Amino acid sequence: MKILVDRKWKKDTYTIGNLYVNGKLFCNTLEDKDRGIKKSDSLSTIKSKKVYGETAIPTGKYAVVLNVTSPKYAAVKWYWNLCKGMMPRLLNVPGFEGILMHPGNNPFDTYGCILVGKNTIKGQLTQSKDTFSKLYKLMKAAVDKGETIELEIK
Repeated sequence: MKILVDRKWKKDTYTIGNLYVNGKLFCNTLEDKDRGIKKSDSLSTIKSKKVYGETAIPTGKYAVVLNVTSPKYAAVKWYWNLCKGMMPRLLNVPGFEGILMHPGNNPFDTYGCILVGKNTIKGQLTQSKDTFSKLYKLMKAAVDKGETIELEIK
């Protein structure tokens, strides 16, 4: 499965993008501020530009897994019922740890992660839990068929 996050609107405190699944538009994304960091940048460059909890992850390609339990989300009944707290996790994000894809509505919910939903309010997402549920089920079906998930951010 190939997921593309195409960052479209880069603002002072947030970034809105379009998320495509296998080339088809699926939803919008909300991330922290894009500070122009690339996966190919040196770790020292990434760390010098990063503001903890307020920086979108570097552009580039990442493997995504569904087999790591998030203690934060496993403790919430809705997530437990959907995915046993095993949120989509991006691997090997230089200068960042524990980057997930999850529901949320505003830039304060991102904390470096990628939120999914519908951008019907400027700088925010709506229908986030419903969108996440649908995306997670597509991702889980792909993994259950033996596919890998690659996410590209550009």
